[in-house]
Amino acid sequence: MNMMLKDLPPAARDSYRALERQYGARNYKPFDVVLTRGLGVWVWDIDGRRYLDCLSAYSAVNQGHCHPRILAALTEQASRLAITSRAFMNDQLPLFCKELCAATHSHKVLPMNSGAEAVESAIKVARKWGYEVKGVPKDRAEVIVCANNFHGRTLTIVGFSTDPTARDGFGPFTPGFSRVVPFGDATAFEAAITPDTVAFLVEPIQGEAGVFIPPAGYFKSVREICTRHNVILILDEIQTGLGRTGRLLAEEHEGIEADLTLIGKALSGSFYPVSAVLSNDEILGVLKPGEHGSTFGGNPLACAVARAALQVLIEEGMVENAHAMGARFLVGLGQINSPAVKEVRGRGLMIAIELYPEAGGARRYCDALRLRGVLCKDTHDHTIRISPPLVITRDEVDWALDQFDAALRHIGPPQFASRTGPAKDHKQTQAVKT
Repeated sequence: MNMMLKDLPPAARDSYRALERQYGARNYKPFDVVLTRGLGVWVWDIDGRRYLDCLSAYSAVNQGHCHPRILAALTEQASRLAITSRAFMNDQLPLFCKELCAATHSHKVLPMNSGAEAVESAIKVARKWGYEVKGVPKDRAEVIVCANNFHGRTLTIVGFSTDPTARDGFGPFTPGFSRVVPFGDATAFEAAITPDTVAFLVEPIQGEAGVFIPPAGYFKSVREICTRHNVILILDEIQTGLGRTGRLLAEEHEGIEADLTLIGKALSGSFYPVSAVLSNDEILGVLKPGEHGSTFGGNPLACAVARAALQVLIEEGMVENAHAMGARFLVGLGQINSPAVKEVRGRGLMIAIELYPEAGGARRYCDALRLRGVLCKDTHDHTIRISPPLVITRDEVDWALDQFDAALRHIGPPQFASRTGPAKDHKQTQAVKT
């Protein structure tokens, strides 16, 4: 009989780390914590220590860990029928497509599995549309992208990344992505358009780059430029979508609609890989049977789980909560008096703390937060990303702020001492939170 994890001696617990190092590929550098269960915004390690999850698996856990309604949908559907392949119809896919279209004001859904697959699918669709509808000469279609983008890890995607860590050593790359423009600069985008341009692929907020938000009005300008030049606007909402920024889709902040919208991660509430390309008849209609597909894409288990995940997100007010708690979090973080902090930025519950380079790197602060019961992630050396589940409460936000305050104010290097002002009274801080 297998021993319960809580009964394992410390040496056995430590062996998890050694086993992963021995048998697992070293393509990640995880923090020194071994998690075994989760509920809501909390996760527990194999020693029983509890942590507030402020990463949410890069926004896959918007609905919170092990949401009971999604879990029930998963177990019920898994006991009936898990997969058919798209060679046959199933009774969940039509309902999934209808409900997703209604929620997002779309007309057509292309179901896939991972976020990267959704991006690859959108590129294929945009190229085919360019040849068949726009009239771009064969094999000359171009897609414009932004500097510091992050859209996934496939060969095509890393080929147009500007991050050397993602790109170096993996060439040769797929052609058609040579035009890279600054994020947030609509003038530069329009100047890069040629007669062969079929699409502009862009994130509403650059998450992996450090939660960079474009200037107000940027996407309204981009939408107008794409319409005028007959260019498809592809919004990668795999991290920003489904409530993360305080709207169901981040495009709603500027009142625009993309031609292709990509969602994933939270589409299954973290239970199963599900992604989707959202569009209309004109664009997705260029795909004919046999030209694109996936064995697992649109399977009944995925669709049942995604239907429940979408329902709880909307019916339980998680989008509105993300807006309110995000504002509270941002105000509280902005009041922390730390010489290490250069800037706090965010929208909804998609937040970043950028540190000064002399602070010694964001990872050491993330590790200090881990020891205080908060799990978050560093990115690009000097930035801490904060993305808790959208079910977080006021009390949990306030508790987290106490931990951030302690970590950010008390582990700075000595040269920061002269820049540190008096500690703020916590009761005063609480009074001005929104």
